[in-house]
Amino acid sequence: MRCVFVQFRCTPGKTYEVADAIYDREVVSELYSTSGEYDLIAKVYIPDDADVGHYLSEALFDIPGISRTLTTMTFKAF
Repeated sequence: MRCVFVQFRCTPGKTYEVADAIYDREVVSELYSTSGEYDLIAKVYIPDDADVGHYLSEALFDIPGISRTLTTMTFKAF
């Protein structure tokens, strides 16, 4: 499994709806609200045999109320 972090910017007033929809899909291990440019951050484990872009697009990025995402790949845990 590969770990990635995905930040979500939500349409104003839709953050709680987006967070609920993300949890309903059962693909994130952790989800937090954040301050700054993005509203939410999720920790996602991607199966080794899956393409990261396709996996995230099919699993999360079609949720209504998401206006932008930022995905950060990880490489090594210390």
